[in-house]
Amino acid sequence: QVQLVESGGGSVQAGGSLRLSCVVSGYTYNILCMGWFRQAPGKEREGVATIYNGGGAPSYAGSVKGRFTISQDKTKDTVYLQMNSLKPEDTAIYYCAAIRSGACYPGGDFGNGYWGQGTQVTVSS
Repeated sequence: QVQLVESGGGSVQAGGSLRLSCVVSGYTYNILCMGWFRQAPGKEREGVATIYNGGGAPSYAGSVKGRFTISQDKTKDTVYLQMNSLKPEDTAIYYCAAIRSGACYPGGDFGNGYWGQGTQVTVSS
């Protein structure tokens, strides 16, 4: 099993920044891809950013490209999501996820992967 624990959410004003962290533990040796997803009230879950485990070019949803950055620190078994220039429409619960196989991009199928419990991000105007 793989466990993921997110942290770093909070409330900020528009234009502000937050950095989310996701600590990964457990049986992680063949994890292919890590990703950040979000779900706003009344909306479907959407992919935000993904990165291949151990390196590789990240992928971003068009709505966050240029503002968000996904990165990984293998020494700490942690994946980060740096969020800058936040907008009220970024308000959502943000989830970290991992898959062992499949397509590594925000639109990929993470449904059978491993998920964290989520962390709330609220951006006020």
